[in-house]
This record gives sequence, C-alpha cells and structure tokens, in this order.
Amino acid sequence: MALLPNLPRNRLAMKSLRAILTVLAILAFSFGSHGKTSVGTLEGIVIDAHGSAIAGATVTMQTSDGQHPHATRTDAGGRFAFAHFATGQYDLRAYSRGVYSEWAKRIPIHSQKPTQITLRIVTPAH
Repeated sequence: MALLPNLPRNRLAMKSLRAILTVLAILAFSFGSHGKTSVGTLEGIVIDAHGSAIAGATVTMQTSDGQHPHATRTDAGGRFAFAHFATGQYDLRAYSRGVYSEWAKRIPIHSQKPTQITLRIVTPAH
C-alpha cells in the first residue's frame, strides 16, 4: 500500500522523461549529420570563338532535371561563379548578344574544391 501514494508522481516523472527524450531526439536529428547538406562552388569563364572573354554574358545554371534555375552575369574578365550550392550535377549555358552557348550537361559540384568550366559562345557565320 505504500506504493500507491507515489504512483501519480511516478507517472508524471515518466511522462516528463518521455517528453525530454523526445525533444532531445528531435534536436539531435535537426543538428546532427542527417540535417547537413554539402555545398560547393562552380566557377568559370565565358569566351567567344577566338578565346576572348565575354563580359556581361548571362550564365544560367539548373539541376540536371531542369529544376531550380539560377542566373548570374560575367564580370569584365568574362568570369562567373555560383557559390554555396548543394553538391550534385548541374546543366549550364551562357547567353550574350542574342546567341546561346551549347548546354554543358551534368557538371558536378563537389564540396572539396570549386569546379571549373569554360563556356564558349560561337556567333553563327552569316
């Protein structure tokens, strides 16, 4: 009979312990390795048929399944960068003065070092 007065307190302690363990499990999942995404950088240059850099070209990047497009412009030296993107494979192409480059397909972004690429815009002969 001595255990009966402690029974409600033990139930409350067990419920509190379960709640604490649940919160700890959620926090461990949220801040653990399961929640981390590796990121990397893709950088490159846009050139013309003669190898000269093209300033102000628009470079479009999207996932290889055609989703999540992003765009940037080249600097005065024809260089561009897409930084802090999830690792994976991406498709890119450049556009300048009414002409597109060919698509560069399935270009990988790694977390260890930046991926380098050159996109060439060739103006069609008239």
